[in-house]
Amino acid sequence: MSTESKYIPRLKEQYTKEIAPKMLKSGKYKSSMQLPKLTKISLSCSVKDALLNPKALDALAADMSQIAGQKAMLTKAKNAIANFKLRAGINLGCVVTLRGEKMYEFLDRFVAISSPRIRDFRGYPQKSFDGRGNYSFGIKEHTIFPEVDYNTVDKIRGFNITIGTTAETDEEALGLLKEFGFPFRN
Repeated sequence: MSTESKYIPRLKEQYTKEIAPKMLKSGKYKSSMQLPKLTKISLSCSVKDALLNPKALDALAADMSQIAGQKAMLTKAKNAIANFKLRAGINLGCVVTLRGEKMYEFLDRFVAISSPRIRDFRGYPQKSFDGRGNYSFGIKEHTIFPEVDYNTVDKIRGFNITIGTTAETDEEALGLLKEFGFPFRN
């Protein structure tokens, strides 16, 4: 038997010890299996400069890999569009999907460290839910993350973040994210 204790992310522990029992006591749910949970967080970005300069995409993929703590996958164009000088199969962007402990770690860093670093930040809108309990929003500057070295960035880029939950309604997902301390607008 080992005496080492396994590391559990702070938000995951908060969910199991505080948020889940509080939601069960509310009376909306009959069992703990009905409780809404976080399933994944996806970070995605596309770069129109990648058509002319493929190195721009490599730099963005490296920055997104640092931010997420996991290697970014390159995404390819599905169709050819002559007016945009776009050919099918060309690398256009990158995506990272976080699950499990990395997902909780990213959400914790985003809520506690990165969001307060946004200039003139007043919170995220509460209307960006998709009707199935998933929340999507955009970031204008990827330099708000402390993992990115500002001196090595060639161009400031934005990307999209989608938080996937098992909630069946937007209200349940909003309540779950508020319990995690997500910074919504009042």
